[in-house]
Formats: sequence, structure tokens, C-alpha cells
Amino acid sequence: MPLTMPFHAGDLVVVVLQSPRERLWGRILGLDAAGIALRGLDLVPWEEVLTLVRTGQADQVALGTRFLPMHRVETLYLDEPSSGAPSLADTFRDRTGQDPHLFLADPPSSKPASRPRRTP
Repeated sequence: MPLTMPFHAGDLVVVVLQSPRERLWGRILGLDAAGIALRGLDLVPWEEVLTLVRTGQADQVALGTRFLPMHRVETLYLDEPSSGAPSLADTFRDRTGQDPHLFLADPPSSKPASRPRRTP
């Protein structure tokens, strides 16, 4: 029986990485056997992130777009309520008043629509 993956582009997730150990929260941009493309942030300064966003300093948050190679991924969780605890997205929305999907949206592009390819 084939395994149905519950993870799709746009889903909010928590990723636990190994070597070094990191916990990230973000929005899946892409997922395949090679790894995960994620727009998100490290969870170590979670309380700081909530404070910065709530006080209008969201530009100070270390939000980035990353590729995480699958060999570093220890666990991938959908960001959803569990055992009575709210999801990180719910906590973000309640504590900052902002939509987490909009916060984790792609940044405005500052580069031209198409770039010329380099030839070796």
C-alpha cells in the first residue's frame, strides 16, 4: 500500500534537524527525496520573535528561505494543535495579531524578472 504524504507546499511545519540540532518553524515551499525548501525561522528565540512582531519590528526577525537536505532532517511535524496545546501558528496569531501565513509569505522580489544564465 503506498504511503500518502500529509505534507504539501504551503503547509506550516516544525522541522527538527540533526548535526547540529535545530528546530525550525516555517512554510513548506517544496519537498522531495533530496530535502525540504522552507521559508521560516529558528525556534530558539520564539518569545523574542513574538515580541518583535507584536511591537512592529518584524523586519528584525531572522526569517529566511532555506533548503534543508534530507540527511539532516530528523523529524517533520505538521504545525497543528496536539494534546490540548495550540499550534505554533495559533500561538503566533493570538500573541501578535498577525496571520502566520502572511508573515511566512515569500518576500517581495528585488531582483529582475529573469536573470541571464552564466556560461562556463
